[in-house]
Amino acid sequence: MSVATPAATAAPTLLYSETEDDLRASVRGLLTDRSPWPEVLRRTESDQPYDPDLWRRLATELGVAGLPIGEADGGAGASWRETAIVLEELGRAVTPSPFFGSAVLATAAAMACGAGELLGQLATGEHTGTLAIPLSTGPDDPFPAAVRGDGSTVSGSISSVADARSATVVLVPATDQDGPALYQVDATRVGIAPVLALDLTRPLADLNFDAATATRLASGDQAEEAIRVAVRTGAGLLASEQLGLAERCLEMTVEYLKSRYQFGRPVGSFQALKHRLADLWVAITQSRALARYAAACLATDHPDTDVAVSLAQAHCSATAVLAAEECVQLHGGIGFTWEHPAHLYLKRAKSSALTLGTPDRHRIALARLVDLPAP
Repeated sequence: MSVATPAATAAPTLLYSETEDDLRASVRGLLTDRSPWPEVLRRTESDQPYDPDLWRRLATELGVAGLPIGEADGGAGASWRETAIVLEELGRAVTPSPFFGSAVLATAAAMACGAGELLGQLATGEHTGTLAIPLSTGPDDPFPAAVRGDGSTVSGSISSVADARSATVVLVPATDQDGPALYQVDATRVGIAPVLALDLTRPLADLNFDAATATRLASGDQAEEAIRVAVRTGAGLLASEQLGLAERCLEMTVEYLKSRYQFGRPVGSFQALKHRLADLWVAITQSRALARYAAACLATDHPDTDVAVSLAQAHCSATAVLAAEECVQLHGGIGFTWEHPAHLYLKRAKSSALTLGTPDRHRIALARLVDLPAP
């Protein structure tokens, strides 16, 4: 029996490093300038929710598209920890961006199957990618079997794929004569039909492949592992996005309650409201620890990664929804209007709670991982 080394089992640090703080400041500065909530709202009402120039500046000028990709493949040689910082800021600004689909899902799948050339293209922003799986795919779902491949083409359809409309390359799980496989397909050869989504800042689309020319990146166990790793990585890092969203909702709510007066007093001075805010602060503090631990485990391929991801996703999903609901309710009448950003955060929180496994599904996965028997 092999024995893990101390370095492999050491608990990762949850503290933010100076480098991570600098990265956060750079991303927040750019998003504050280019993605204020009125601009986000305006774009959700258009046929192009993403700002191509903002994505170019994020991907190429700041270099965040290639953070976890090794320098040998053209990336920054950082890790998923730094990627999590970017997601915190994107969640905080509820920015429409293909970052999650390209720099997380597609990148994780490409890294798992050693697609060096594609990784370099994703890292530099030459290509924007997405992984063709339903956004609701859970942690224990079987390998997708909706698409058939023959080694050089793929045919079939996949529904509710995130970030497909902005992608230039699509990674497609398919079943061919050798079993499970992962293909790379040029997005111009894919039929992309937008679908109405709850969260207008994260558009979904149904994809159709009609003998689309494709390049096989992996097959068999490697293809299955690539999808498993991508789903696990996406779920774990989504917790960081939910953390950023929840923190911003709490900040907006506190700012409003300190400035809104009733009976000659700030509304925030009322004890019942202070208790609600205190409970929310505690939940966010817990979420920060869980999201940071999941990101750190993913960055080091820690043995506790599966547990950390399911634990983070189960808790952070609920916290984000609670924070957004409290933001709407405690803002009173203005919080229910289209002209206030609260609805953007609520829809993102609700949608994220269904993304890559619901909290209940992650609790079930967690129970299995820690050998907790069903009642």
